[in-house]
Amino acid sequence: MTTLAVRAGGALHRLAYDPAAGLSLRAILEPTDFRVRTACLGLGACGLCRVRVLAGEVGVPTAVERAQLEDPLLAGGVRLACQCRPVGEVEIEVLSLAPPTSWRIPPGGPGAIGPLRWKADPAPPHAQPRPLGVAVDLGTSHISVAVIDLAGARPLALRVGANPQRAHGADVMTRLVVAGDPDQAHALASLARAAVGEALGEIARSEGIDLRRVRQVLVVGNTAMLSLLADRNHQRLLEPASWSLPLDCAPLETASWGREWGLAPEASIEVVAPLAGFVGSDLLAGVVAERMPDLRPPALLIDFGTNSEIALWTGDTLWVTATAGGPAFEVSAGHDCIPAEAGAVVRVREGDAGAFEYDIVAGDEPRGLCGSGLVDLLACLLRQGRLGPRGRFSDGSERLEFAVNGRVLGLGWREVDALQRAKAAIGAGMKVLCGCAGVEPHALQRVLVAGLFGSHLDLDNAATIGLLPRLPEGRLALVDNSALAGACALLLCADARRMLERARACVRFVNLGRMAAFDEAFVDHLYLEPMSSAS
Repeated sequence: MTTLAVRAGGALHRLAYDPAAGLSLRAILEPTDFRVRTACLGLGACGLCRVRVLAGEVGVPTAVERAQLEDPLLAGGVRLACQCRPVGEVEIEVLSLAPPTSWRIPPGGPGAIGPLRWKADPAPPHAQPRPLGVAVDLGTSHISVAVIDLAGARPLALRVGANPQRAHGADVMTRLVVAGDPDQAHALASLARAAVGEALGEIARSEGIDLRRVRQVLVVGNTAMLSLLADRNHQRLLEPASWSLPLDCAPLETASWGREWGLAPEASIEVVAPLAGFVGSDLLAGVVAERMPDLRPPALLIDFGTNSEIALWTGDTLWVTATAGGPAFEVSAGHDCIPAEAGAVVRVREGDAGAFEYDIVAGDEPRGLCGSGLVDLLACLLRQGRLGPRGRFSDGSERLEFAVNGRVLGLGWREVDALQRAKAAIGAGMKVLCGCAGVEPHALQRVLVAGLFGSHLDLDNAATIGLLPRLPEGRLALVDNSALAGACALLLCADARRMLERARACVRFVNLGRMAAFDEAFVDHLYLEPMSSAS
């Protein structure tokens, strides 16, 4: 990796970037806390993303830059960040910082959605040129909002932010209890809708997108989040007898949503129906995104999150279930643990003489350890013998401290315990689901790992601590936000809709709460050790 030195707000930051990726300065800065101001999808039309190149090579000025910047500015090193592609060690000064926002652009920008494996349906002759669609993945901890070009089948903008409902509880059950008060239920629904509107407003301002061009909005999510969004039937989820039954989460009206979000009156808003219990339409969207019915069976999809969902395709049946991952995967747990956002230690690896090396998301100032970094750290400690399978430090201490770029972070038994319980829930869910389907875990031909947590995961370290099975090379794959990619596919074409209905028609729901084998499997998977071949 190569270093991009960035002077912004009176401070100097050093970013690691890959010159081979060919990203512009704008794209490299987007996930950081020192983004450039912009309003034109990075085309150079707004002329706002000004930086001064202090050292290094970023290419010759483009025709767009010569049209936007006067010769004296160009001679002084002023450039448009969207037009510059750094090569080697480069130092810049950001002249036009974007205003602070709670909505972030993941590394990779809209490309972080993953490949859209569906072609757009032909637009009708009378269609408005370049109509837009909005895909929303409403998660327990985070909300992802993407704007896509419906005609070109390509993502234009992506934002990810915290679900503001977290202030009313980190897990779905707490929020459902809070929603027992009608006023609180209405407030929870308003929070989620306002958050989507804020994300769209940020996209409109930063990318220069006219929201009146949006023709369709499609929302997927887990059942609890969808029911709270629509403020309908959420109290049924507190009744275990209802967990195996479909739940109607369709909003009674959406016209007010469209007005709140600044959309044209003719824009349609659809909440894709969940499957049952806590298995939502986000899992179904992931099945569509990865075309699971076309994969060689048996194939497994795990969507990691606070509410983790699992789908197993056996060739004629889609077995599904959900289990409580808790905050360890997405938000993480503990004083020095944060979500996978700017400043998060996202990767840990062993360097020389047993010392640790770290990768930090979008910056050089560590703020805490995220879920994938925690998995890496535990795997490294296990290999060094400093941590035992029961999750206790070998020297008897209750806390491990380690320095990252001069800042001391800590790892205590509470953080380890939270991840152990989360991984045990996933492992037990996989084992029970495979048992119900008559599938041996080692026979899985494909295991797809999805979710915000999954997008950063080191598969070998995940197998070392027993979070995922150890399978032959090529059978395990990271698929980023498959739910959002599936929502985009459903906006684009009828074929994706047909696959959705095909999958829905062959679903078998497994309620882990009624499976005696789950408790035993949960205890077995608490240990920090590789899964056995029978797991």
